[in-house]
Amino acid sequence: MERKKLEGNGLWESSRMMLPEHKVRINQDDREQQRRVKPEIDPQEWELIDLALYHSMADHAPVTLTIFDTYVDRQAKGIVMKVDRQLKRIKLRWSEDDWDWIDMSEIIAASY
Repeated sequence: MERKKLEGNGLWESSRMMLPEHKVRINQDDREQQRRVKPEIDPQEWELIDLALYHSMADHAPVTLTIFDTYVDRQAKGIVMKVDRQLKRIKLRWSEDDWDWIDMSEIIAASY
């Protein structure tokens, strides 16, 4: 009985070579499987977030925000300087000269 190269332990099964394009594609697929969906925040949680933002702005106290990201949530700690209700964003200051605008829709938790 003659053995064919593409069957059994033939050419493809014994080949251990992986092209760089294949490795990139495998890594992309793994990353896509780790993608998360943003959780839905209920009204009670929004009240707690709003309360933490208010206390930070009124008392100039630091607040820790959990900001949603599709792969890993981020933490931002600072003092709320301004709340822009029209554009739905807050101005968070980390140090004397460093601040950034954060969209309210990205915030999933807050603690002070």
